[in-house]
Amino acid sequence: MARITASIEEVELDGEFGLVAGVAATCNKCDHSTESFGTEGGSIRRCLVLLREECPGKEGNFYMEEE
Repeated sequence: MARITASIEEVELDGEFGLVAGVAATCNKCDHSTESFGTEGGSIRRCLVLLREECPGKEGNFYMEEE
């Protein structure tokens, strides 16, 4: 299992009642990205887990936030 860094950025997402603050994580290896509502640590961790689950190459990498 490889350790891959991901870029994290704050974004605005379409929510049920308008725009909502969120985060997006982008894999630094293949540029696949995921989004989650919220900007706290739990939202970032969710994005990183989704990167692993949705990896286009089915690699099963361990993703961590870029420093």
